[in-house]
Amino acid sequence: MKKIKVLIVDDSALIRQMLSSAMALADDIDVIGMAEDAFVAREMIKDLNPDVLTLDVEMPKMDGISFLANLMRLRPMPVVMISTLTTKSSDVTLKALELGAVDYVAKPSADLQGDIKGFAKEVQQKIRTAAKANVHQLVIPDANKNYAKVKKAPLAKIANLIVDHIVAIGASTGGTEAIKEVLMGLPASCPPIVVAQHIPANFSASFAKRLNELCPMRVVEAENNQLVTAGTVYLAPGDYHLTLVGADGKFHCKLDGKPKVNRHRPSVDVLFESVLTRTQGKLIGVLLTGMGADGAKGLLHMQEAGCYTIIQDEASSVVWGMPGAAFKMGAAEDVLGLTHIAPKLMKLPTTYLRRVRSARQATGN
Repeated sequence: MKKIKVLIVDDSALIRQMLSSAMALADDIDVIGMAEDAFVAREMIKDLNPDVLTLDVEMPKMDGISFLANLMRLRPMPVVMISTLTTKSSDVTLKALELGAVDYVAKPSADLQGDIKGFAKEVQQKIRTAAKANVHQLVIPDANKNYAKVKKAPLAKIANLIVDHIVAIGASTGGTEAIKEVLMGLPASCPPIVVAQHIPANFSASFAKRLNELCPMRVVEAENNQLVTAGTVYLAPGDYHLTLVGADGKFHCKLDGKPKVNRHRPSVDVLFESVLTRTQGKLIGVLLTGMGADGAKGLLHMQEAGCYTIIQDEASSVVWGMPGAAFKMGAAEDVLGLTHIAPKLMKLPTTYLRRVRSARQATGN
């Protein structure tokens, strides 16, 4: 069995040891080296040729973000960031994902003894995912540039959008950048959009804020009992399931802390099933890059109910787990590259309504 070779880069000897111990419990992972700063890491990468790098955000001499930017420009490779779960660190970690990091792990605390198994399992899982990631999809053109904040345009009806529908989007690994790509391609007058991205509690607010700065529509972290309106994107908060309540086009967000589904909260399947139940088929489902199968069954149920469903294709996905599972189930009306999803949504009514009309004629409804 070929082991995944990992290089740990962190200025804390304690964290290096905790990460090394967590990975030592896995038969398929081999820690081949540990570096205390970026300059030592640079030489070790040349000498050891690791498969995956774990990288601390805050380090002396050169911080993790600067090192990551140089690394992805000169020698793209799978990187998992090690971050503290704070608002400041969440902003920096989201920047790391923009620059090409595959994923992130919450930095362990010194008193982690009570959950060392849980921490070890998470580290191992994300190392395995990173090793299989499509790294070239992570190195986004002009990723180092500062995106300009957009001015919010007033809502105006655009003829080629299905304004009485809801768009539901699900994603996981690689999803923060994939969601941004889709939303930046849609107008301010988009239908209501609900999003479930697998993300920690302290990160979702920063992610929503970042999207709101970059996208034409308003993007918010969903709140309990919040009215759902056109021109707004509602992002499920980390550690809460997002569902809809209401009927006849008047919907409100509902948040709950019920048990995880498919090992996740928020769960894409929970969101998809809820929206399908409430919208009476006036729904478009989009499943983007991500590890696992969360959202695949929900997308299939949408497709069976006559809704339009899209999955991101394998070539443009960081990890083709969730969309791949949906593809195997036959849940996708369209399989599209990431850059083609927003344009397809803009053109959707003509093809979508023609298909719905044909289906109704065939059944005599």
